[in-house]
Amino acid sequence: MVPNIVTANEVGMESQETYNYRVVRQFAVMTVIWGVVGLLVGVIIAAQLAWPALNFDIPWLTYSRLRPLHTNAVIFAFGGSALFATSYYVVQRTCQARLFAGGLAAFTFWGWNLVIVAAAISLPMGWTTGKEYAELEWPIDILITLVWVSYAIVFFGTIVKRKVQHIYVANWFFGAFIITVAVLHIVNSAELPVSLTKSYSAYAGTIDAMVQWWYGHNAVGFFLTAGFLGIMYYFIPKQAERPIYSYRLSVVHFWTLIAIYMWAGPHHLHYTALPDWAQSLGMAFSLLLLAPSWGGMINGIMTLSGAWHKLRTDPILRFLIVSLSFYGMSTFEGPMMSIKTVNALSHYTDWTIGHVHSGALGWVGLVSMGAMYFLIPRVFNRDGMYSKKLIEVHFWTATIGIVLYIAAMWIAGVMQGLMWRAVNDDGTLTYSFVESLEATYPYYVVRLLGGLLYLFGMLVMLYNTIKTISGAKSPEAVPQSA
Repeated sequence: MVPNIVTANEVGMESQETYNYRVVRQFAVMTVIWGVVGLLVGVIIAAQLAWPALNFDIPWLTYSRLRPLHTNAVIFAFGGSALFATSYYVVQRTCQARLFAGGLAAFTFWGWNLVIVAAAISLPMGWTTGKEYAELEWPIDILITLVWVSYAIVFFGTIVKRKVQHIYVANWFFGAFIITVAVLHIVNSAELPVSLTKSYSAYAGTIDAMVQWWYGHNAVGFFLTAGFLGIMYYFIPKQAERPIYSYRLSVVHFWTLIAIYMWAGPHHLHYTALPDWAQSLGMAFSLLLLAPSWGGMINGIMTLSGAWHKLRTDPILRFLIVSLSFYGMSTFEGPMMSIKTVNALSHYTDWTIGHVHSGALGWVGLVSMGAMYFLIPRVFNRDGMYSKKLIEVHFWTATIGIVLYIAAMWIAGVMQGLMWRAVNDDGTLTYSFVESLEATYPYYVVRLLGGLLYLFGMLVMLYNTIKTISGAKSPEAVPQSA
């Protein structure tokens, strides 16, 4: 019988020595640090779009080089570290078993951070494959593969040595994310090296584009969705102290999501040289994705049934639940934008940027932050985070920042699409591209303001984390004088 319980077979109060928390602590701390770094680079390039002179005519600081650095830092450094930390914690707690192959677990930490440092050096130098989200050159790709294989051995080895029969649903999502990302990385990174810093794709033309967006969209689908759904299915029930709303729905959610997501990539290539049938197939599967995505969102939010009042006083739970709201919004918007007639307006506009960041900042960012606020005090053996008030400050600055960012990009994107397709009676374009750019300018400034607020919240989290780890006494625990 499948257990419908909060902790998924966690029993007793095990000491920290029972589990390998060292690697969890390391990845948790680096999640916060890389979050600050990645967001800082994002703010810099957002400022450059408003004021291009901010690159100071230095090649290494140009938008074209810093943009892939930003995406790699926030996706793989920040998001990846959060996934390593949470998956290592969850698989141990739900399997009641210490991590398999502790030495390999340590290698995944040092190897992954070496990958990130290598990216931080190579991308500003202009050493890139030119493939979005897969820009790193072949020597770094090899290191990524070695780290990922080690990660799989550690994770699935722990599953094999589990002391309970049942495999909790969060581990299914983590497992699917690990396996699929491995396949995506190996296939899309097939390339012919011509030097230490340059290679050419094994694929050509339209085939290369199709393989790239099969990879690109499934990097979103499995790295940024399935993995973080694993986080959701463990940390929301734990923080809410409620069982998951429907365990059966979580299993249906898992199988439908992984079956459908793999086929949605062609919607990135509407109105290109990709065969029309492939574009239509991608659109159809994108529309089908709405069902499992919203099923998972509803399952997470309804876990609060009977405990809605906790949202008033628990900022960590607020992070986790609001992240699901952004997940639901993004997974409605994505299928809608995959419809060809909608895509004819949205393609190549900042509407796409707004959509991506509602998912990245709202879903991935907030659920990661909530999980870290839950995790850090426990793995460092503290009673809680240093300051609950600072968590509140972080939540509101981050949320306001997200709304400013995505609203600015939505408005700018729809306006761009309408201006680009506007024609005069004689068939000539009503607006030049420069006119659309001038009209967009104010929204770039608002986007920058939103990014600054989000970065400020991350800096608050860094301070709160440092004070928590150092064991500083919370100012909120000190009684006020009469």
